[in-house]
Amino acid sequence: MKFSLQANDPLSKARAGTVTTAHGEIQTPIFMPVGTAGTVKAVHQRELKDDIDAKIILGNTYHLYLRPGLDTLEKAGGLHKFIGWDRPILTDSGGYQVYSLSKVRKIKEEGVTFYSHIDGSKHLFTPEYAMDIQRTIGADIIMAFDECTPYPCDYTYAAQSIKMTHRWLKRCCERFDTTEPKYGFDQTLFPIVQGSVYKDLRIKSAEFIASMGREGNAIGGLSVGEPAEEMYAMTEVVCDILPSEKPRYLMGVGTPINILENIALGVDMFDCVMPTRNARNGMLFTRNGIINIRNKKWENDFSPLDAESDLYADQVTSKAYLRHLVHSKEMLGAQIATLHNLHFYLWLVKQAREKIISGEFYEWKNKMVKILGNKL
Repeated sequence: MKFSLQANDPLSKARAGTVTTAHGEIQTPIFMPVGTAGTVKAVHQRELKDDIDAKIILGNTYHLYLRPGLDTLEKAGGLHKFIGWDRPILTDSGGYQVYSLSKVRKIKEEGVTFYSHIDGSKHLFTPEYAMDIQRTIGADIIMAFDECTPYPCDYTYAAQSIKMTHRWLKRCCERFDTTEPKYGFDQTLFPIVQGSVYKDLRIKSAEFIASMGREGNAIGGLSVGEPAEEMYAMTEVVCDILPSEKPRYLMGVGTPINILENIALGVDMFDCVMPTRNARNGMLFTRNGIINIRNKKWENDFSPLDAESDLYADQVTSKAYLRHLVHSKEMLGAQIATLHNLHFYLWLVKQAREKIISGEFYEWKNKMVKILGNKL
């Protein structure tokens, strides 16, 4: 994997770059739609490419490991071939799901024992096994196995947790560096900075992660319930330490406003379930603010979802029709709303990139964050 910088914003720490992987180039800043179990919910792969123009999507190690399972994925030739996607893929390590979905789990130095949320079967994820699983899935970018601390989290626990995350990272790197990719193309390992909302722990973790010298770095453990201002403060501290010549990925973030503010702090890559999950509940993100399409005010509004958008679904679908579909629990409602939200998120980061290159990002960002949270 290679990363090159094309531009830096003169009034913020925002940057425009290009990540080059075996499956294509990714221009940054970028938003990555979440395809948890080998599918971005309610969206066909052709729509992801042709309508949304997603440059990279996510897969989830925990979910793919449980279903369809490693045997099926390996026989298919990896996740790309299994789902019919020829652009880059990133997989997380499964750590977050182990902590959030498994009611019964035990964290030890060896790894994490957990019980499947599907059938209750018992499993053990170690740092080494997390690498092996992600070798079998075959994503272009894979994540280190870490412990994602909850919020709130007391200082003593967070301090012990980053020590273990760092020990686990060494084991991840050792396993990754002594194994080969399975499908004839290179993979890249990103370590993850943790430390909850404690500045000294974030500094310590960022310094350790930077010292590992990997090709890219991630920031985890944010967007887990802490106030936005704390998220921004931690991101700024970490971005100032992580090397500027490598991409920075902020995991699980966020709202359109979160994304713009974190781009301004030096983040290059984002993912979040918000545009897809909220779409299925009738929440639409637009360049003028947020629409709850379920509200009665849209019942007889026959204007298009977004007249300025170049997305087909935005041009031909009226707000009244989408409201009807969502109220009727028609599958098409979830499909159109999801297409709209993902297209908007990709439009937003593309605009951000253009503004960084033209030197107008900071002013544009400050104008946009006042609008994007408006309830329409």
